[in-house]
Amino acid sequence: MPVQYGDFTIKDSTLHTRNHVSIFDVSHMLQTEIRGKDRLAFMESLTTADVEGLAPNSGTLSVFTNEKGGIRDDLILSKTDQDYIYMVTNAGCIEKDLPYLLENAKKWRENGKDVNVKVLESRGLLAVQGPSMVKLLAPESDINFKSLLFMHSAVGTLFGIPNCRVTRCGYTGEDGVEISVDPKDAPKLLERMLESQNAEVKLAGLGARDALRLEAGLCLYGNDITEDTTPVEANIAFVVAKRRRQTLGFPGAEKIVEQLEKKNWVKRRVGFISESGRAPRSHIPITDPIDKAAVGFITSGCPSPTLGKNIAMGYVDKVDAKIGKVLNVDFGNKQASITVTKMPFVPTRYYTGK
Repeated sequence: MPVQYGDFTIKDSTLHTRNHVSIFDVSHMLQTEIRGKDRLAFMESLTTADVEGLAPNSGTLSVFTNEKGGIRDDLILSKTDQDYIYMVTNAGCIEKDLPYLLENAKKWRENGKDVNVKVLESRGLLAVQGPSMVKLLAPESDINFKSLLFMHSAVGTLFGIPNCRVTRCGYTGEDGVEISVDPKDAPKLLERMLESQNAEVKLAGLGARDALRLEAGLCLYGNDITEDTTPVEANIAFVVAKRRRQTLGFPGAEKIVEQLEKKNWVKRRVGFISESGRAPRSHIPITDPIDKAAVGFITSGCPSPTLGKNIAMGYVDKVDAKIGKVLNVDFGNKQASITVTKMPFVPTRYYTGK
């Protein structure tokens, strides 16, 4: 995926997605199926999700954790009404995620369990995002988009192409879907969507994707969440399902639950807005405006096309993680003021049927 397509700027593409619909080719991401009668328990041994409690054809955002409670990767898993769990994980983590899955599945089989990991080699994955998504897809599909709620999935035909797995989710904060499609059919599906007169549709690249997810307050693995940050510190404690806080059984569970119960975390991810100047970027120090002491660091930042302001997220000490707190970012030769603010910066529009 390029940063942008032609002379359609990152700002143009971001605003187009917010107002119409854009297609992101995210086929580089790792798609897997977890199979076998012990697949639910297997995934609960590695993630913070309540996989057992998911309804058929529903899914959730979750994380792989390490023994210290840090985040190995974030992921979306769907409990299908077939005999497998469908999962999408980050492309940048394939080299650690795939061996991790395969090695753990092997250990389970050696202990008499029935679990297998099937990699969906080269399968296409197209994210169709924006308020006109339904307008684009529904007339060309046998899927009932009115009943397909956020984080639910269905398999059907799109633009004459069968066996498309459609999951209502995305990385923009807008209503959208991710379409998993056979690699031989992916170019055809993309072409037909772009040629459609149903809606104003355009391709979008990495630049718009990053701006959109930042405006929605969503984390980028490797920047905003890492092996050294827990879900509590990352301010995404919702990924730790309520039942799992009782049953535990995933790596680092004790550390994470202790942070939840005792609120003894030291740092936390928060959002920032700055009205003028340049946007804070990853690794820039955050300092106290009075004594200039370091209190944290920026993990992501950009000019917001939707808001017309600079937005960022980063980690600060517990005492500074309060809405309205004014801090500084240190650009080296210049200090600039930033204000801790609520996320998402732009309201999300996930479809819940209401």
